[in-house]
Amino acid sequence: MFQLPPRSRAFHRSPQTLASFAPPPPESLPKASPPRTYIRIRRWTRRFFYTAVGIGALYGLDRQFYASSLIRTARTFALGLIVATDYKINFRASPPFAESIEALHARNAQRLFELLRTNGGLYLKIGQAIAMQSAILPPEFQKMFQTMFDDAPQNTWEDVEKVIREDFGKSPEDVFGVSFTGDPKLGLMERKARASASVAQVHWARLGDGREVAVKIQKREIAQQVNWDLWTFKVVTWIYTKIFDIPLYSLVPYITERLLLETDFENEADNSERMAGFVANEPRLRGRVYIPKVYRELSSKRIMTAEWIEGVRLWDKETLTRPWEGSKKQGSPGCKGASLGPPKPEEVQKALHDHPLDEKLKPERDWWKGKDGKGGLGVSLKEVMTTMVDLFSAQMFLWGSVHADPHPGNIFIRRLPSGKPELVLIDHGLYIQMKPEFRHQYSLFWKSLMTFDNKTLGEIVKGWGINNADIFASATLMRPYAGGDHTTSEELSKLSKKERDKRHYEMQQKMRKGIREILGDEKKWPQELIFIGRNLRIVQGNNQFLGSPVNRIRITGYWASRSLVDSPDLSFGEKLKNYGRHIIFNLVLLSSDAVFYGSKVRQFFGMGGGMEDDIENQMRHMAKDFGVELQHGVFDG
Repeated sequence: MFQLPPRSRAFHRSPQTLASFAPPPPESLPKASPPRTYIRIRRWTRRFFYTAVGIGALYGLDRQFYASSLIRTARTFALGLIVATDYKINFRASPPFAESIEALHARNAQRLFELLRTNGGLYLKIGQAIAMQSAILPPEFQKMFQTMFDDAPQNTWEDVEKVIREDFGKSPEDVFGVSFTGDPKLGLMERKARASASVAQVHWARLGDGREVAVKIQKREIAQQVNWDLWTFKVVTWIYTKIFDIPLYSLVPYITERLLLETDFENEADNSERMAGFVANEPRLRGRVYIPKVYRELSSKRIMTAEWIEGVRLWDKETLTRPWEGSKKQGSPGCKGASLGPPKPEEVQKALHDHPLDEKLKPERDWWKGKDGKGGLGVSLKEVMTTMVDLFSAQMFLWGSVHADPHPGNIFIRRLPSGKPELVLIDHGLYIQMKPEFRHQYSLFWKSLMTFDNKTLGEIVKGWGINNADIFASATLMRPYAGGDHTTSEELSKLSKKERDKRHYEMQQKMRKGIREILGDEKKWPQELIFIGRNLRIVQGNNQFLGSPVNRIRITGYWASRSLVDSPDLSFGEKLKNYGRHIIFNLVLLSSDAVFYGSKVRQFFGMGGGMEDDIENQMRHMAKDFGVELQHGVFDG
């Protein structure tokens, strides 16, 4: 008989036994709990989804219709809050969350630099302004901003074409009469920019009538970004003014107005033509300075078409001074506005075929460099710098119309048939206009600096709302002013040994106090001084870069005194009185020449870099008393 195995036998039960395991009746079971619905999780999931969709839509709309203005503004406010908080907590002798004050400066310089680079546009323009004045900033900011002058990325030809169509209602071919297929009956235009800056880029073109032009085209996104950017700049400056107790906000409206004018190319054309008129009517500069022609019929608010300039940039010192290998009575290409030869048709066709959209059609006119390519303009650096200082001094003291961005990239040098240099000034977007009364005061201020006339100096700067004449005089001369009452240096000499050991903190606090003293009464302070000081600093840097070939301070002082004789808005009696004073003033300038030629002798024997280097070293020594480290020249980087 078949039997169950032992384990299976254990599970065998009788029917009676199985009945006892019947399920309990439903009424005996406990009441079921409601199912979990996860209401909170679903609510937050919906919120997250709607927020993500909203942010995505806002991001898309901002990019499409506002050129990322909202994102740039939010990024700026976020970084501004971070930097302000960081300094408020850590700017002290022993920072609680930084290794040192230097480390604090370094990380915030990096943050600010990245913001300006990322945002681009007018932010780069503001960054370049900071870079030009970075000598008054901590060394960590100086090092970071040395690269702020690199070329900005250029826009695509598609964007360029849209700007041309929006401003003229026609295609580039119709506006400029050019062909992109090499039609010999029409002109030519390069679709790749020859230069690109923060606000605009420049394209070369040759019109059908043979004129070669530089077409300066504003980047398409600037028009949408400019108002947002300037509003953000105002708000951030206002916040920092309140937090750090430095009276900067009062200067913002004037600065933003100037920056806004830089985006108006009709204003730039006006400045250019006005300056060309001034130069043409001044015998001391006529023939030495050239201002490119503007072609109004091919210009608008966002496009400016001007004469193309062939020349050597001021920063190419070697090419300026190498021997001339052209004929003796021949000038460099384009000098005095001479016409330029056309490109060869076969080279044009080859460039259009081999490099569409990236063609280089402009001829390389470097025959004057000789067969080995080692020739130069063979001009005198002394004559170049004399012309430059004469030009900007005339702007400042005689005409009251000052180019506020005369860096080496905006100055070309050409060789005249006589062998003399011709200075070409471009980029006339940033100018300041001086009222006659202020211009006369500024001329007298410079005369007082040169003659140590402390009484007149004090009266003038007091009228400008400046409380410390010594500091302002030194900043104007770009060297320590030796004729004052030395109250500032005497006050600093009283610091104890313990205080000097804390220089990085307490001296930088002193610098903040110094800024407040210079600004003094904000309502009286002439805001033009911001850009006049910028012009003086850049011209000093130009002279220093070329090896200090001229006595810049003497030339500037001469024009300041002479303008009080030549100014057309003074009466005959005032001019006559000023002429007698001018003759005496020339004798005073001899002492400046003695200092200049003394520095030239030391430079000749390898004991110095020239007068500007000597001045820079003196300023470094003086600036250290204010917690400022002047570690580099204005054009380093």
